[in-house]
Amino acid sequence: MLCRMEEAMKRLKRTACAAVLGLTALSAYGVMAVAQQTAPTTDEQAIRQVVTEMTEGFNSHNGRAASIMYLPDARLITVRGEVMEGQVAIEKGLASIFETRAKTAMQRTLSVSIRLLRPDIALVHVTNELSGLVAPDGTALPSHQELSLRVLSKQDGRWQVAAFHNTMVRPFATSPR
Repeated sequence: MLCRMEEAMKRLKRTACAAVLGLTALSAYGVMAVAQQTAPTTDEQAIRQVVTEMTEGFNSHNGRAASIMYLPDARLITVRGEVMEGQVAIEKGLASIFETRAKTAMQRTLSVSIRLLRPDIALVHVTNELSGLVAPDGTALPSHQELSLRVLSKQDGRWQVAAFHNTMVRPFATSPR
């Protein structure tokens, strides 16, 4: 009888040890999973900050402030299809736009969607409401929404814009949804 009790106690100890090891491993896995989920959040916050800086730069009507986040070889395509190649050309092009049709324009960010394609490449869709633009003849244009596609690249720990393409959201009243 004593042998059976000792045998049962040994099995109980082995089972308890296995359970403790299993729970420890499961806890460690859970901590690692949470840590992995936290990393994109940090990047997403940094990317959202770049979007905010772009909007603030636009609203200040300052070509430099609106273009400083672009990579030296970046490409920007405006809602009108104007192509600007390189950060220097983007700064100059935006400054020209701010001196003319966007002199009093204001941008308000409505939504931001971020998709990390790789740890260092992000695809960002941003919907803005734009007001205060004027036509070439000086006529005030109605407020409208624009959707931009932005490709950001993380280099040396810093997110920067590699490409920007803008389009109007439903520019014609009869366009399909």
